[in-house]
Amino acid sequence: QVQLVESGGGLVQAGGSLRLSCTASGRTFSGYNMGWFRQAPGKEREFVAAISWRLSSTAYADSVSGRFTISRDNAKNTVYLQMNSLKPDDTAVYYCAGRARATIAREAYDYDYWGQGTQVTVSS
Repeated sequence: QVQLVESGGGLVQAGGSLRLSCTASGRTFSGYNMGWFRQAPGKEREFVAAISWRLSSTAYADSVSGRFTISRDNAKNTVYLQMNSLKPDDTAVYYCAGRARATIAREAYDYDYWGQGTQVTVSS
């Protein structure tokens, strides 16, 4: 079993930046492909970014490509989401997810473990 805890959310003005962190505990972090998803009020949970455990592969949603960067530090059991040039449309609860399989994925149902989420609010 893997436990995931997100942090780093908050309130920021449009154009600003935030860095989210997700720390894993319970089992070895290595070997898990990790992803970030978000869910805005009244909307479905959507894919944001993913990274393979060997760092060789990343994937981004078109809406965040060029503004967000996913990274990980396996020694610290932590995955990050650097969010720059934030827009009001980025407002959502952001979730970290882990996948114990060989490839990264963009669908929420492909992930095995989830954090509780952290709120990101971008004001205009």
